[in-house]
Amino acid sequence: MASFGGKDVSTYLSAKQAESSKELAEEWAKFEELYNKKLWHQLTLKLLTFVKHPAMQTGDSLVQLYENFIQVFENKINPLSLVEIVAFVVAQIEDKKEALKFLEKLEVKVKANNEAVSLCKVLGGQIMLDKLNDQDGTKKIIEEVEKMLDEADGVTTVHGRYYLLASQYYRLGGKHAEYYRAALRYLGCIDLSDLSQTEQEQHAFFLGLAALLGEGVYNFGELLAHPVLNALRSTERSWLVDLLYAFNTGSIADFERMRPQWTAIPDLAAQELTLRQKISLLCLMEMTFKRPATNRQLTFEEISRETGLPINEVELLVMKALAQGLVRGAIDQVASKVHMSWVQPRVLDKTQISSMIQRLDVWCKDVKSMEILLETKAHDFLTL
Repeated sequence: MASFGGKDVSTYLSAKQAESSKELAEEWAKFEELYNKKLWHQLTLKLLTFVKHPAMQTGDSLVQLYENFIQVFENKINPLSLVEIVAFVVAQIEDKKEALKFLEKLEVKVKANNEAVSLCKVLGGQIMLDKLNDQDGTKKIIEEVEKMLDEADGVTTVHGRYYLLASQYYRLGGKHAEYYRAALRYLGCIDLSDLSQTEQEQHAFFLGLAALLGEGVYNFGELLAHPVLNALRSTERSWLVDLLYAFNTGSIADFERMRPQWTAIPDLAAQELTLRQKISLLCLMEMTFKRPATNRQLTFEEISRETGLPINEVELLVMKALAQGLVRGAIDQVASKVHMSWVQPRVLDKTQISSMIQRLDVWCKDVKSMEILLETKAHDFLTL
């Protein structure tokens, strides 16, 4: 793309003022004023807003804006802000391979800024995934940007775009656990109100499915506490939220009660055995969690009754829980009992927190009783 002189910029801006509506003409006049005064920061802020203007979203309006105006002083713009502006411009380049080349050239221009380079790569990855179906190229970019963002301080404006790209890539590849983690991080980087109701429903539904199907995903608390699930409450898919709560508490009865709903989803129906195994493991975790630390001895019969598994399959279930680090303990085969010493920490829902509070109250009372006992028996101990 060619470079333009001040005269050409003035000609372009004057032409835009003449052909635009009164509202837009004022915007173009303001651009000319800021440019002539060399107020680059104010000009950048105005451009960040202007590229989102509805009137600029048709045809190649933004491409023309870049070629005839922004390109002239792009070296005066904060590198990350420049890429944020160009994100809207590149969407109007019809030849997506040309769009990728454009981003590669821009990456060189902003190479001194790690965040700006990362955003260039993410924008390129989005084009590869959405427009060119190049999943291998997208995977390479995700890996590159992940390393770059690991070195960044705190959460940057690039993180949200990166996690969105990563989650879309993992979802298309059927990698449920990876999608679950990336999508939750994406939602943690944005303001939920920036998403439409439809987008919120979509994120909530896909996250719910990923939590259920994701290998190694046994912590549902973070998702259950997220307001995005509220988007499903007023829809015909509200049952999914109830199913997530059932898994979180290991409720086999609720799982069976909602069979008509979840078997209607092909992905869930096809993984019934996996789902049953997961909720059985979560049931075992919940049984361990509910027990006081001084009474975590579970009989095979109790586990069989709670999980609905035959007695001869209980030991295998416990072995799987131990192997995956969900619980710690020892199996007493002779007595048909399991001695649990630890359960994997999880984000708790309100009911589980209430249970924890009650147990802490009991613990406090026990400590108080011991304190009183020591006070009354102190003399006996001291005279021994």
